[in-house]
Amino acid sequence: MNTHTIPIQFRRLLTVTNKTAHLISHTHWDREWYMPYEYHHTLLAELMNDLLRILEEDDSFRSFHLDGQTIIIEDYLQIHPEKREVLEKYIREGRIIIGPWYVLQDEFLTSSEANVRNLLIGHQDAAYYGVISKLGYFPDSFGNMGQAPQMLKQADMDTAVFGRGVKPTGFDNMVGETTGSSYESPYSEMHWTSPDGSSVLGLLFANWYNNGMEVPTDPEEAKAYWTKRLGDASKYASTPELLFMNGCDHQPVQTNLSEGIRTASELFPDVTFVHSSFEQYIEALKGQLPSHLTTVEGELRSQHTDGWSTLVNTASARVYLKQLNQRGQTLLEKGAEPLAALAHLVGGQSYPHQLLTYAWKTLMQNHPHDSICGCSVDEVHQEMVTRFDKSRHTAESIIAESLSAIAGQIDTSGVKAWGESSVPVTIFNMTGWERSGTVSAELIVAKAYFKEGPNPAAIAERLEKLPLHLENGALLDDEGYAIAAKVEDLGVHFGYELPKDKFRQPYMARKIKLTFEASRVPALGFKTYAWHESAAAPALAPNTSLIASPSGMENQYIAVSFEADGSYHLTDKVTGKTFQGLGIYEDCGDIGNEYVFRQPEGEQPLTTKGIPATITLVENETYRATYEIVHEWAIPARADDTFTSEKRKMVRFRDRQAQRVEHMVPMRIVTRVSLEQSGRGLQLEASFNNQAKDHRLRVLFPTGLKSDKHLADSIFEVASRDTTPAEEWINPSNAQHQHAFVSVSDGEHGLSVANKGLNEYEVLRDGSNTIAVTLLRSVSELGDWGVFPTPEAQCLGEHTVEFSLFPHAGDAISSEAFVKAYQFQAPWFHLQTGNQQGSLPATYEPLKWEGKGFALSAFKVSQQSGDVIIRWYNLAGEPQELAFEANFGVEHIYQSDILERRQEAASIQNSDVRQTIGKAKIITYSLQSGGKPYEITRFHY
Repeated sequence: MNTHTIPIQFRRLLTVTNKTAHLISHTHWDREWYMPYEYHHTLLAELMNDLLRILEEDDSFRSFHLDGQTIIIEDYLQIHPEKREVLEKYIREGRIIIGPWYVLQDEFLTSSEANVRNLLIGHQDAAYYGVISKLGYFPDSFGNMGQAPQMLKQADMDTAVFGRGVKPTGFDNMVGETTGSSYESPYSEMHWTSPDGSSVLGLLFANWYNNGMEVPTDPEEAKAYWTKRLGDASKYASTPELLFMNGCDHQPVQTNLSEGIRTASELFPDVTFVHSSFEQYIEALKGQLPSHLTTVEGELRSQHTDGWSTLVNTASARVYLKQLNQRGQTLLEKGAEPLAALAHLVGGQSYPHQLLTYAWKTLMQNHPHDSICGCSVDEVHQEMVTRFDKSRHTAESIIAESLSAIAGQIDTSGVKAWGESSVPVTIFNMTGWERSGTVSAELIVAKAYFKEGPNPAAIAERLEKLPLHLENGALLDDEGYAIAAKVEDLGVHFGYELPKDKFRQPYMARKIKLTFEASRVPALGFKTYAWHESAAAPALAPNTSLIASPSGMENQYIAVSFEADGSYHLTDKVTGKTFQGLGIYEDCGDIGNEYVFRQPEGEQPLTTKGIPATITLVENETYRATYEIVHEWAIPARADDTFTSEKRKMVRFRDRQAQRVEHMVPMRIVTRVSLEQSGRGLQLEASFNNQAKDHRLRVLFPTGLKSDKHLADSIFEVASRDTTPAEEWINPSNAQHQHAFVSVSDGEHGLSVANKGLNEYEVLRDGSNTIAVTLLRSVSELGDWGVFPTPEAQCLGEHTVEFSLFPHAGDAISSEAFVKAYQFQAPWFHLQTGNQQGSLPATYEPLKWEGKGFALSAFKVSQQSGDVIIRWYNLAGEPQELAFEANFGVEHIYQSDILERRQEAASIQNSDVRQTIGKAKIITYSLQSGGKPYEITRFHY
């Protein structure tokens, strides 16, 4: 948003006198991109060897900016561990400048907490060397998150540099001019503020981060080079301090730069040429900044451009990567971290700092912009899938250990209705709010170890013959009430235990599966139930069906009915509002690339509207009902041969004339629509086998609500965005990023669409404010500066996507529909519990808190202090009161920050906290527990 725009025609152009040209040597190191990772890795080793040599040989080569990411150090030392000592020497001397990030992430495709971990781990890595760059470095992010200034300020940074977001940067990273009104800022310097009011100095690479690369040493070449580049830099600079970035993507070190600077100094005696650093440049710059700099607010998404080069469509390139990332982030944030913290607090288990750092680092190795964006060659993304698996497996291991430690402390003997023959199971809710929903749990009802003999087959046969009497059993809550549940006999299965004090213990086990509604499970806590084979207990609630008609279902909150074409009408029974014609699928051609969606000229999308679908009731239980909708559809097989020729010749995507072929292939979509007994929304799962190429598949939700703005979940905020783009925007598509949900409201009614790993949406300008969520985009090339085929980006084969609909009064914040959207993304956890005595009750809530419009995003343990870290952010548009009380031993509570440092001045001396938190504030608390902390590592940032 622009709060002080100066028209472009009134820019103050600096003369070419009394200037300082700051040359900052760097390389922008895309860890993997148009070549597989190890190709880039090999080149990195070569670059770093050259850098160390030139630092040794040339004292006038003052410093080198190592691209703001500490992972470069790890990658280099993998190949050259013998260089550690000399590398450390130059880092400590300030000649190699490192941090503040672990990787240069895509901000919009990585979660709020992932962005924080990136900064935190970058600082922890740099702390080993005792120095770190305190510069918010975003050279090539595909847009910038609106809360970045607040995050940077909390980490003691007051300046950010970025290459995109307020100026058009297009094909091959060429910087262009805009038409219509001016840029958000006429200068490369501006003030950038977050929604909470935090402000940093923002510096745009107005001529990109290569405007000082390959400095000539030949006088004739240098004259032409510097005449143009001094003029280009002066065009946007607000002071005589001019920035020149000596490097580019994978650019080798310019070893003769000192000679080039001497040549320039002789040719332009009125300009002071300095081999500089960001610290030196910013210090000089701040002393001369004018008072009338523009202030830009919030997200920087290149909205005042023609809309073709925002690179937003990377949000839908290789959707499977986004799904894996959402799953991995959520397992760490809403599984491994809070469960490990709880196990540490109540189970006496050491908090696994190193394992969690390893899991986060492995996940974040997939977060660079050319990785998570899905805009690299196929080999890169093949390796990413392996990394996702490695991180997930580590998280799952931590979760299993933590669940076991917690479950071992739960007292199940105190519930008289259960008895010793019952089989207890504990359900864990690691979201920040109380939660109800359908869960499934497998339980062992009989087990025999191999050592009991005579052999596994005989053991299995004996267990198979055991009578279970499932029809007489009941699932009981911890008050002795019977809960409606579906029980299934799973038969005999192999299993094993890995004791801490002896060899593995294989066994055979008879299992059952329970599916039921877990009701009101406490936030960050658990609730225990027990299966009893012969229980006679009062029912908690009468068994009632959710099926309201042959073509519909309803609970006390919402009702849904189906049309013959598989679309559905959703009624909010609380407000009486009905949303009609939801769930139509749309398919169109895509002759763009991994970066950019481009629909063939003049093409009309195909939809399932009016095409008969098969609708079948497939589940009718007290706790949940599910209909299955089957669309037997057909779509064009691919783009025509013109497209092949255009790609080979590098015809720019905007100039392509290709269309789709007439030949059709099947697109069978199976949609399962579920309604839970206490559900506030409708849950949907769509599966399909993609056999077509060069196309985009979306699902449409017409809201029928009148509004010129909408809300989208973003980084530590729910951003308000204009549905109609700025006047400069000529791209027919106005797709945008989302995380958990997107929402449209007219002030009285609203509809929010939640998702799991579907990061691209568009609110259509169709008179109905239709929310369109991209489910799949099939493309065949990388795009950008060369010809790089990516056949796997066509995403052929089986896919399953998940989304959910929440109707509500008001908007998504005031109604707190955002809570349900966040919970939709988070998994439940469960573990069978023994018949035992313990220190914990069957239902446990470690933290009681309240705060209208607050979201809880972190519950973990700090490696620096051993304190429990709890983080909220205020989504409301005004200050709100936040209150909380810990239900575990706490000695002191401190306000903290995203680097998890205690703020001593804010020390709170009791466990009952009540504070007013400003609008859009990210607030972190550090709770010093009563026990002795484990594995504390001191960091100094």
